[in-house]
Amino acid sequence: MVKTLPKVDVVTVGVGWTGGIIAAECAKAGLKVVGLERGQKRGTSDYQQIHDEYRYAIRYDLMQDLSRETITFRNNRKMKALPMRQLGSFLLGEGLGGSGTHWNGQTFRFLPYDFQIKTMTEKKYGKNKLSTDYLIQDWGLTYDELEPYFDTFEKTTGISGDGKNKHGGKRSNPYPTPAMKTTPLLKKFEKASGKLGYSPYMMPSANLSEPYKNPDGEQINACQYCGFCERFGCEYGAKTSPEITVVPTATKTGNFEPRFHANVVEVVKKGNKVTGVKYIDTISGEEFIQPADVVVLTSYVMNNAKLLMVSNIGEMYDPTTGKGTLGRNYCYQILPGASGFFDEQYNTFMGAGALGMCFDDLNGDNFDHSDLKFIHGANVALTQTGTRPIGTNPILPDTPTWGAEFKKQSIENFTRSLGVGGQGASMPHKENYLSLDNVYKDSYGVPLLQMTYNFTDQDKALHKHISKKCGDILKEMGAKTVVVNSDLDQYNIVPYQSTHNTGGTVMSLTPEEGVVNNYLQHWDVDNLFVVGAGNFSNNSGYNPTGTVGALSYRCAEGIIKYSKKGGSLV
Repeated sequence: MVKTLPKVDVVTVGVGWTGGIIAAECAKAGLKVVGLERGQKRGTSDYQQIHDEYRYAIRYDLMQDLSRETITFRNNRKMKALPMRQLGSFLLGEGLGGSGTHWNGQTFRFLPYDFQIKTMTEKKYGKNKLSTDYLIQDWGLTYDELEPYFDTFEKTTGISGDGKNKHGGKRSNPYPTPAMKTTPLLKKFEKASGKLGYSPYMMPSANLSEPYKNPDGEQINACQYCGFCERFGCEYGAKTSPEITVVPTATKTGNFEPRFHANVVEVVKKGNKVTGVKYIDTISGEEFIQPADVVVLTSYVMNNAKLLMVSNIGEMYDPTTGKGTLGRNYCYQILPGASGFFDEQYNTFMGAGALGMCFDDLNGDNFDHSDLKFIHGANVALTQTGTRPIGTNPILPDTPTWGAEFKKQSIENFTRSLGVGGQGASMPHKENYLSLDNVYKDSYGVPLLQMTYNFTDQDKALHKHISKKCGDILKEMGAKTVVVNSDLDQYNIVPYQSTHNTGGTVMSLTPEEGVVNNYLQHWDVDNLFVVGAGNFSNNSGYNPTGTVGALSYRCAEGIIKYSKKGGSLV
């Protein structure tokens, strides 16, 4: 029997960066907030002295249990979609902090070009630069409109940076803390890329260079460069995450209650309003209705889209007719790059998730695309994130993947190989989208989300162009052997590539173009908000978290406005 609980002002579905920011801002404004998190409670004390690569990096202890819920995948509509049984291409987080616990901490602002990509591309290259199969569109707000929210997120998280990116949008303030250490490796990249005409700068980092107290009074410590960031929680409280910033801020108000092991399976709707959510206690199996004046979907890209679909809210995208917006504009990230093998050894086992040197000369529209068969580009970087022995086995081409020679090269090259890579932008294509699977269900009886995705000609051209440039940098750095990444072929759900999934619940200027407006308020249901990287209409050449954080602060502002006046915010 379903139990109905007392009504609250706001309920969030997920307690990561987005849910934490919404909770903190709304609770500070006096609203009563409940945050429903299907994973467990956890924090800094749980990670102390546990540098366990096998547990966290190989067996994914902080990630979603695919035996309970997964997605189905296919490359195109003619294929049968099958469930993803093991985490591979991307890693879905679960538990307090979500992906904000196991992230690397690389924190960029998307370029002004990203937000007005259709207008700017057509103005410079004409309307036929890409075919009509690519669904590029302006976002519904500009970089300048979002800049104050970027600034707020960076102050909350204490981001460390040098502010030397000449291609970035205008900033109202410098980074809150100085850049991280420029190691010998990074200096080598800086010298080589500068000699080739690029403009390197230190990567903006949520692994802080010094202790910092944010405007809400939360303490963030200084990074120890231990190399256990990605896929790990930080034992020092030095990698900024929701559980050491926005969640404590929300909790201190007395207006926020996080609930764990609470898996939301439906957004409850009555007429043109939502009235709350239905969730299942994953320990006891009990079912609950949590009524709320405002519902905010703050879980990961996949789950936000899925909840709207199973709740029958919005019009599903149909690739045949082009109608509908829910599930449209799914994008991933393209990973061009090259590897270099050197004679000298480096301390590659030391580092931090966002310790890196990068440049944007090949990102956005910062270079001429007139004679190229793609738009946008990639942030190119050398990062020193801390290589680990189980998952790092650098070998030369044509080397067996097991046996004596494999072991010999793995040991030899562990501290003698470096990678220069790009985070390549991904453009939406009419055949890449999210939908509901009509065969498979999760352990709660809810249909699985289905992903239809493959690399496009745009992706392949971008990847080839940037990979060659990465190889040129490694040659300039003095590598004795340079191996450029192979050309893209078909996308595969394995091996790991990036957890930078975007789209499906796109923000837009009009209801005909997207799911939510520029306050992330649902176009059809004004007391429903959907916030996350699903709001991106294209993916940039950067990590998405900084832009997700900025959108979360704008969304929180919208929710507070709505709580006072109601109605559409645009």
